[in-house]
Amino acid sequence: MSILKLTLTSLACAALAALVAAAPVRAEEVKAGDLVISQAWSRATPKGAKVGGGYLTIENKGSAPDRLTGVSSDAAASVQVHGMSMQNGVMKMRPVENGLTIDPGKTVKLAPGGYHLMMTDLKAPLKQGEKVPVTLDFEKAGKVTVSLQVEGVGAQGPTGAATGASGMGGKMQMKKMPDRSDMKM
Repeated sequence: MSILKLTLTSLACAALAALVAAAPVRAEEVKAGDLVISQAWSRATPKGAKVGGGYLTIENKGSAPDRLTGVSSDAAASVQVHGMSMQNGVMKMRPVENGLTIDPGKTVKLAPGGYHLMMTDLKAPLKQGEKVPVTLDFEKAGKVTVSLQVEGVGAQGPTGAATGASGMGGKMQMKKMPDRSDMKM
């Protein structure tokens, strides 16, 4: 193999390694008692917006149910757990009364179009790339603070989640590098 081909191959490998190293990392996991909270994220809000949503996944690895009874954040005047449901062909959103139960061995996902955190009277816009701390109050696990990673305005999930860091179902699209073996150095 010529020095040029060896150099180009080394450069291509280095570029691939840098691309893999720069890929977004899966959202952090926070443990609270028997609960594991992961994939905590939010969407950026436009300037002047007074409400924002928060999303996360709560897994109960214990043998008893627990309940999310309250949420707070310095980023908003109030935070509530809301649920969405379809009634007579109309989507309705309402606060969840008496807390959100996480049964043993089950996972509850707060996501767009379903259960979510509703942050009202935001003190400042949520900006992509920032983290918004929220404190979750559980009946048994107690208070735990997690950070919502603020994604883009139209994001459908957290960067690096199981659906794929690039929103392509976990598949990385790569293009073949052009053959430059004819280049002279």
